[in-house]
Amino acid sequence: MAVRMSPTNEQISRWIEDFVPQKDLFFVEEKDLSMLAAYLCEVLVVPRKEFFSHSSYKQIQLVNSYMYWNISSEAQFVIVAKPDWITKLPEKKRREILIVQYKMRRGLILPLSFFTFASSIPPAYIVEQNSEKFFVIQHSIWNRLSYQIKERAILAYAQLWDDWSGFDPPEQTPIHIKKYANTFPRESGSNCFSAALFAITEQDWMIDEWVHPRTFLNGLERANFSLKNDGIEKGDIITWVNEEGEIKHAAYHIDHHLFFNKNGQTFFNPWKITDIHTLNEEWYQYKMMVYRKKT
Repeated sequence: MAVRMSPTNEQISRWIEDFVPQKDLFFVEEKDLSMLAAYLCEVLVVPRKEFFSHSSYKQIQLVNSYMYWNISSEAQFVIVAKPDWITKLPEKKRREILIVQYKMRRGLILPLSFFTFASSIPPAYIVEQNSEKFFVIQHSIWNRLSYQIKERAILAYAQLWDDWSGFDPPEQTPIHIKKYANTFPRESGSNCFSAALFAITEQDWMIDEWVHPRTFLNGLERANFSLKNDGIEKGDIITWVNEEGEIKHAAYHIDHHLFFNKNGQTFFNPWKITDIHTLNEEWYQYKMMVYRKKT
């Protein structure tokens, strides 16, 4: 039976707390540094290459909140600042750097329509593009909003990542999978690969890991799974692979074309029961390959 899922109040509270990191990051071009030259003594200005290879800035919540994968190639530097730095800039400078963040396609920029009482948001934090207004969120301004405003906004934003629809776990679903089916993680990081490995290993701790493709393949091998070229059977791991042979997604087949699945690495993406039709619609551009436990 099809179901709708929703996070608990505790999870929503955790999302609100963690969604906007305590480090403000601003992605800029060199010309923007000239514009801000008089205000850079209190910040770090990190060249792009150093930033993306720096262990301190690879934390999963920073990656997800600021959407590193979406940042424009024109961003040559990253300004790392304490939350109060942006509040001390002259309003004109503040507006200019926040407009730049929109142009750089940085995360933490949400439609203004997600926010009730939008009139309480300072104009400097609002940018307008193509007749639509957006709120450029920074830690200091986020903290000033009421819990109710933040709750409504984060729930609207979360459903851009996943529609929160799925299916009841079938009767034959293993107990360890039923525990997590159609629920939300407390923290960012868990992805499709960790969900699939958890399903076949029954290692609870593993489901919260941020697993990369090579690690995933190593896990399949050690669990005695190998490629098959026939149909899908109960207990199989299904993968979707690009032309270069890179695995882009994976899910565990419970039975009758229902799967234990997680889309994405954010805490907005639930572990859920989904069907083969939905998975094929989402990953249609990739080749489907089946892994099965050796008998």
